[in-house]
Amino acid sequence: MKITYYLEVISSWCYWGEPTWAELKRRYAGQAEFSWKIALMPPESYPVSQSQCEWFYRRSGTVMRSPFMLNAGWFDPAIKQYLVPNYVAEAARVLGIADDTVRLALAHAAVREGQKVGNIDVAVGIAAAAGGLDAATLKWHALSPEIAARAQATTTEFHNLQVSQRPTFVIEDAIGDRAVFSGLVAIEPLVATVETMLRDTAAYASFAAHFGTVPKA
Repeated sequence: MKITYYLEVISSWCYWGEPTWAELKRRYAGQAEFSWKIALMPPESYPVSQSQCEWFYRRSGTVMRSPFMLNAGWFDPAIKQYLVPNYVAEAARVLGIADDTVRLALAHAAVREGQKVGNIDVAVGIAAAAGGLDAATLKWHALSPEIAARAQATTTEFHNLQVSQRPTFVIEDAIGDRAVFSGLVAIEPLVATVETMLRDTAAYASFAAHFGTVPKA
């Protein structure tokens, strides 16, 4: 089984979805392959002001029954698309930090602490400290055409799913079944789907043990 998580590093809904991602990884360790991929948001998907961002945070925070409000201090009116934190997270992956460590550090710095992660030096400093990476090397990779191309390629994959919301979770099993959850952050529907797929896959394995492969004639 394979579970893929499409995200934008400083998306508030991706932040709210992180406990679900962590629980899926814990619950199905050894049974599924997990990976995350960047799905860049277009400029028009970002708030146009800090006050508007705070309005969105009040809405999502109350929907999630959060005891704290997210911090909109990361907002910079001069930046129209926050490529930097996404590129830095992808660059850290290229340098060997393929788990959630660096991207979670960037997300926390932005939406909990209000740090200006749209600034390359701020983002690199946070990521280098979190991943134990050389800052100059990380910055060079983050600004390279290779990283921009990688982020664009996974964003294209995301759009090819014909969805628009981040987070998006794609669950695939060995018998060709596929489920796409776009915009949902609750654990229950994802667990129900994974359990169903595991049962179906086991049933196919049992059938194969009894009857073998499909006859050719």
